[in-house]
This record gives sequence, structure tokens and C-alpha cells, in this order.
Amino acid sequence: MRLAVNDGGGNSKGGVRMHRIGLFVATNLAILILLGIMLNLAEPLLGVRLNTGFILVMAAIFGMGGSFISLLMSKATAKRFTGARVIERPQNATEQWLLETVRRQAQQAGIGMPEVAIYPAPEVNAFATGANKNDALVAVSVGLLNSMSRDEAEAVLGHEVSHVANGDMVTLALIQGVLNTFVIVLSRVIGHLVDRVVFKNERGHGPGFWLTMILPRWCWARWRPLS
Repeated sequence: MRLAVNDGGGNSKGGVRMHRIGLFVATNLAILILLGIMLNLAEPLLGVRLNTGFILVMAAIFGMGGSFISLLMSKATAKRFTGARVIERPQNATEQWLLETVRRQAQQAGIGMPEVAIYPAPEVNAFATGANKNDALVAVSVGLLNSMSRDEAEAVLGHEVSHVANGDMVTLALIQGVLNTFVIVLSRVIGHLVDRVVFKNERGHGPGFWLTMILPRWCWARWRPLS
């Protein structure tokens, strides 16, 4: 099967990737500037001091920076949390077929051979992750191998290899960085309000601030995909 990936030389693809990164970084900076203006306007209305500069610096470092760290760690994280076993030496005909299929599709897409893994899960599922398209991971569940024919499984593998070739993991990390920025800023603002209005705390950060600030981040970390 032919993969639906962008044609063109390595320089063209690299240029598209850098343009994509530049666009999202510019978007994140624009959001930080807008949030800074809004927070400065909100301070006198709410009657609280939000320490806007510190909030925006934290959002930039842990929002955008955190998303790239997650991307760099995505392969190791995915293998650890799914229990995926990388196929280094095929132990049966199915594993041999998996390796040969992904190798052929990777060559067609013009990328390096990804690691191929199987993870123990009854659900019909597969995923691809990795910061570098030439050093990615493609994994399928046991449920997928048991439920699908080889033609169906090959189509799923082609879909995952296309994600790698098109740099979709980088795009998701950039979008995640923008969302992280919103979560960090809004959680701190709401935390200040809860602390002052509900707990009547006028000095420092009380339990309302920490509870309101940490809970949304924990929920977001649990909800968002690995990659």
C-alpha cells in the first residue's frame, strides 16, 4: 500500500517543520502577551495582586518547555506505561511480518526504521510516538493482532507510519504547549481568587490556592494523550 505522506526532499520537509514550530512559538508568545494584558487589567477589578510577570514566566517555562520535555520522553514513557515489548528478534511469524511491514512502509515514507513493539491490551489499538521521525516508535496491541486480518492491520500500521512521517507528534506537542499555558495561568488566577474569597486568606498562599492550582494540572496531565 502507498502511504499518504507529503512528497518532497528532506530540506523541504525540514523547512515545513521549522515553519510549523515557529508559528506555534509565535502563537504561544502572542497568548502570553494577551494574558499579561488581561491579568494587569483584572488585578484592580478583583482586588488581588497576581504577580503577573512571575505567572507568565512560569507558564512559558513549564507550559511550552514542559510539552517539549514530554515529547523527548514520549518513547520511554509510552513503553513504560503500556508495557510495550520492542521486537528486536522476531519470535514468531506475526512478529516477523510486523517488522517487515513497518520497514517497507518506512522506506516508502522516506523515514528511518521505527522501533516496533507489541503491548498487552485487549483493545484494538495502535499508536506512534517519538520526537524524531527517524527514531520513532510504532506499537500495536495484542487485541489488534488477534482481531484484525493482516490487510486491516497493515492499513493501521500505514496510518501510524504516516503520523511519524508528517511530524504529527511535534504538532501535538506544540498544541499541548499552548494549552498548558492556559491551564497554568488560569489555575493560578482561580487559585488566588479562591484563597482570597473563600478562605479569606490575605497573606501568602493558603490551601485554596494550592488545591485549585494543582488539581486542574493533575486532571490535564491524566487526560492528555502520551503523544
